[in-house]
Amino acid sequence: MDDLTQEIFLLVKKKMLEQGAYTRDAYRGYIEETIEYFKEKGKLTEDDDYEQIEGNLLEIWPEVEKELAD
Repeated sequence: MDDLTQEIFLLVKKKMLEQGAYTRDAYRGYIEETIEYFKEKGKLTEDDDYEQIEGNLLEIWPEVEKELAD
């Protein structure tokens, strides 16, 4: 996972823990929300592949779900 994707992931995980939302739908929503936030702050540009970042994060959902369950 590249540094930017890792940074997005950590913020998504933090939001999930703060909000107590542990479903796949919540995870997807936080990913989308965080990507938009990063766009607004200029951390993501038009050159970045948002769909790839989202896809990479969605692929690791089973690991995230297991970690949150522990």
